[in-house]
This record gives sequence, C-alpha cells and structure tokens, in this order.
Amino acid sequence: MTHPPRHTPDTPRDLVGIGIGPCNLSLAALAHPLAELDAVFYEQRPRFEWHPGLLLDGATVQVPFLADLVTLTDPASPWSFLAYLKAHDRLYPFYFAERFHIQRTEYDAYCRWVSQNLPGLHFGHQVDAVRWNPERDVFEVDFTRLDADGEAEALGRTHTRNIVLGVGTTPHVPDPLIPLVEAPGVPVLHAADYLDHRDTVLAAGHVTVVGSGQSGAEIFLDLLRHRPAGRERLHWIGRTEAFAPMEYSKLGLEHFTPDYTHYFHALAEPVRDRLVTAQWQLHKGIDAGTLAAIHDELYRRTLHGGWPDTVLTPGVRVRTAGRVAGTQVELHLEHEQQGSRTRLTTDAVVLATGYRTRPLDRILAGLDPYLRRDSSERPRITEDHRLVLDPCVTGSVYVQNAELHTHGVGAPDLGLTAWRSAGILNSLTGKEQYPLPARTAFTTFGLQDPAHRVPHTRPAHRLTPLVDDRR
Repeated sequence: MTHPPRHTPDTPRDLVGIGIGPCNLSLAALAHPLAELDAVFYEQRPRFEWHPGLLLDGATVQVPFLADLVTLTDPASPWSFLAYLKAHDRLYPFYFAERFHIQRTEYDAYCRWVSQNLPGLHFGHQVDAVRWNPERDVFEVDFTRLDADGEAEALGRTHTRNIVLGVGTTPHVPDPLIPLVEAPGVPVLHAADYLDHRDTVLAAGHVTVVGSGQSGAEIFLDLLRHRPAGRERLHWIGRTEAFAPMEYSKLGLEHFTPDYTHYFHALAEPVRDRLVTAQWQLHKGIDAGTLAAIHDELYRRTLHGGWPDTVLTPGVRVRTAGRVAGTQVELHLEHEQQGSRTRLTTDAVVLATGYRTRPLDRILAGLDPYLRRDSSERPRITEDHRLVLDPCVTGSVYVQNAELHTHGVGAPDLGLTAWRSAGILNSLTGKEQYPLPARTAFTTFGLQDPAHRVPHTRPAHRLTPLVDDRR
C-alpha cells in the first residue's frame, strides 16, 4: 500500500493533540493504524505521568483493566494492556493473579510503555497559543520546546485542520487554604504531592486530612498504618454528610456508558447542571474496600483496650485558616448540620480536595471571538465532543475530559476513554474507522422506545439433516 507523503512545513497536519494524558494517549493509540491521518501530539511535561503523588502501594484503579486505552473499542490493538503484559512476559502471572482491577502503579507503567513506543508524541513541548487563520483555513498552533530543566529552548509553529484538547485537570485548593499552601513552614500540601512529602507528613505530631473522597480515604489509611497505636494523632474531615461508599452496583455503573452519555447530552442545560451536583456519589464516593480497610485497621487498634487517637468527622467545611507562631496551622471549622463552629490546631494538612478541569481560556484565547458559550459562559460542546464555533471556522476543535457539564459523570471516566477517542476519529475522518456499539446499557434512561437501539438478531442457521444411508 502506498502511504501519502508525510508532513512538510507547507502542508497542514490533519490533527494536533494538545496534552498527553490517558485521553489523548488513547486517541494517539487508536489513530496510529490510520495511515492516512497525519497526527502529532504535544505535552509540556518531559514524560508521561499519571497522578504520581497518589501511586500508593496497593492502591488500585477503580475501573477494570479492560478500561485501558483501546480495548473497549479495538480489542486486537497492539496498544492494549494485555499486549503490554505480553511484551513484558507477564501474561501468565497476571492470569494466575486473577485481578480485574489493577494497581495504579501498573496502569501508570502501562501508559508509559505506550507513550515510549508510540510515534508522533512530543514531550517537553508547551503549547502557547491557538489561532484560526481564515486565509488558509487552518489553525495555527504556537509552541515552545523546553529543555531538560523546563527552560525555553526554541519556538515553533505548526498548522493543522483539527485540534484535540486533552489538557486534563489541575489540583484544587479551597480559597481559605491557598495562602497556607503557598507559604513556607508548616506542611500544607495537596494530595497530588503526597508521596513527594510523605516522610515529612508522617514525622509531624498531628496531621489533618481534608477531603472525604477516595484520595482522602487512601491517604488517611496510609497515615494510620504508619503511626504508632494509641498515638496516631490523626484528624479526617470532609464536607460530605458521610464517608460514603461509591455507587458501584451493576445498574448504577450504567451511568458510565455511551447510552447514558447520549441521554445526558440531550437534556436541558439546567437539568444537566442539577444532575452533575446530585450524582457526586457516582464518582466522588469512596471504594467500599478502602472503607472496610480503614475500619479494620481502627478495630485492630482496639483489641488490647482503648481507642485509637483519631477523629473522623464528615459534614465539616473549613471556613478560614491561619498559621500559629509559624509552626502550626489553625483551621476554623463549621459543622453544617449542627451549625456549630470550632478551631483545630494541627502540625500538617493534606488537602484531598480533588481536581478541577484545567482552564482552557489561555490556550483558546485566540479563538474566543469564534467560541460559542452557554448561559454560564462555558463552552458549548456537541455530542461528538466538538466545541461549537462560528460557522466561518471550517476546522474542528475536540475536547476530552473537559465536558462534564455537557456529557455527564462519564466525562473523566477511564471506561469511556476508548469510546470517545474512536468517536472523535470517526467524526474527524468522516469514516467509520471504528464501529461503535449500538446499545451499551440495560437501563433506558428516558421515556423512549429502546427497540431501535437493539442490534438485529441474526436468524439461526438451519442445519441440513444428515441422511442415514445404512440399509
């Protein structure tokens, strides 16, 4: 087969991906066999990293290993998790381990293997601006190539017909605690940096964990396991009304299917906004196994009498905070159900306060005149994950993991990554490069007849009776 000529300075690319996290890494892996597609991906970091501060020993990914970069769209892909195991001669150990949920460190290693072997990925490249060139009908993408120390080394520009934004999320620090994180002295850090400062936190006299989601639970458990019995001196608080388990029933998980994504996108904007807030337990709760492990560890410490020196209080928010004599932190707390307030003095704080979608305004500033927004000034996004732009812009800008407000709780879920990437490639090329499933859930989420989404059943093959010629 004759391949088209590769990219030249005067030829616009078909696709530029901005950011190389799991979402765009999935897209790059599924784009790899499409020889006619000229695609390149840029990432500011020097290498692939997936939440390095939370790669705790024994912590598992909350989706099955089939939710890798490609399998749920292309099980035969050479970039699957099973292909990674095969390449490292580990298929049989994995087979006998009988693990449906793999450890985070293993998922991170798998993605790094893909990123190190997949062509077209450029790490150490910071995208500075995106503009639409109406004279050439292409996007201009300006970038800075960085050296090993992250310093600017060279400037560059490429032209492309389409863009995919996969810039991921950034750690969220509540406003009252921002000054404490930025100041030196008492360790106040986000969970994203926990492993880098773990020894310092463990050495502190009293430690407070803020945040009642999975990260907060895992960090509290890690601290608990490494503090002496009876002298744990740990405080765990969170805003939710309970340390609640994540919804993990089989029908509940159908909210993370393409069927639900289609349903959610078709809802009115106010309804979508209410649902995102109400469905927090679908993706912000705590794994039941982690909750059980915490209770088991606490119970174990009561076997010889006494209770562990720990306080676990949900329904609490941090109103304000300040430093005390430069050696401690004072948190001003409010219990929302009781309406009561108190102060907590602590020697270290770990903020398991989640992540927020990385702002797109800086990168998309050059496209702002063309960008169409909703009533809350958020980008409008089509069902096939494209930003709604002025009709004069003939190119497309797709987004990954930035569409929670339009596509629902499945937007950041790894289980929908391969499906979304395949849909983007189908839309971008105008071909069914990857057939997408007709139906993915037993639940019918609205009042419509699901019959049209049920694949036709093939007629049973009629067998020809054998003739017994024995006489």
